[in-house]
Amino acid sequence: MSDAADDREVDGEETSNGASGDVASREVDASAAADGDSESIEALREQVEAEYDFQNFGPADMESMSADEWEAVFDPETWITGQELLDRVEADLKRRVADREVFARVERQDDRVLAYSDEGYATVYGDGSVEGHGTVLRDVKPTVALASMESYDVPEAPPEDLLPEPQEVPEGSGELGNTMLQVVAGFQVLAGILLIGGWLVISIGVIQPPGGGSVRSLNVVGMLLAGVVFLAIGLLLFGVVANARLSDKFRAEEYRNRLRAVELEPGERPDFLPDEGEATERAEGIPGERSEGLPGSESDGESDAS
Repeated sequence: MSDAADDREVDGEETSNGASGDVASREVDASAAADGDSESIEALREQVEAEYDFQNFGPADMESMSADEWEAVFDPETWITGQELLDRVEADLKRRVADREVFARVERQDDRVLAYSDEGYATVYGDGSVEGHGTVLRDVKPTVALASMESYDVPEAPPEDLLPEPQEVPEGSGELGNTMLQVVAGFQVLAGILLIGGWLVISIGVIQPPGGGSVRSLNVVGMLLAGVVFLAIGLLLFGVVANARLSDKFRAEEYRNRLRAVELEPGERPDFLPDEGEATERAEGIPGERSEGLPGSESDGESDAS
């Protein structure tokens, strides 16, 4: 009996040791897998940071990033939300509007930031979710992503009005460059006329060709060809200047029309904006889309729980 009991005790110890070994092996495997995942995420983060310029992060960059790249480079635990996020979004948007990177009117309300133009709108909430449609929504999304990062330095908002009055928009810019091109073109045309005129004078026999040559000598023919080339270059430069000024005029008029479209009376709002009482819902009949907010924010937890 004692021998059988001893055998059972030995078997029990071996089973216990085997189970402990399996647990330890699984823990080692899990630790190794975690280390491998951490290393792969770190490598992906370095790759993304080298590929994208986050100081000039725009809609095209945001669309080209995959979900894995997004999660690797942005840490949800450190994202800014709430009123601080709205303050940062408002300041960054106003600076981008003042720098002519974004065309929109920006309004700050208690629980949201509203940006709208003649081509759409975007509403930003404290949890990082964005609602709207059109080009404004496309331009606002990267601003929200950057403003939620602690490492991003938000510029100060400009104190003056963001959008000028329509009558204050100049006809065009770069007038100094146009003037310089005109001067160069004038010299080219003048040189061409002089060379062609010299060839004509020699051809009709008013003066003799230099060196006692004929009107068909290489020097005389070269004078004609050079004159034609100079004249063509001058006319081409004049055409470039005229086209640039015409394009500037059309762009200025288009910008004035867009300013007039959003130049509303105090208290007046565009028809396509959602009502104040229904700001969190899409306007009926207007195409819209709403993001899910910043991963890791409170809204995600509530939606998952529901």
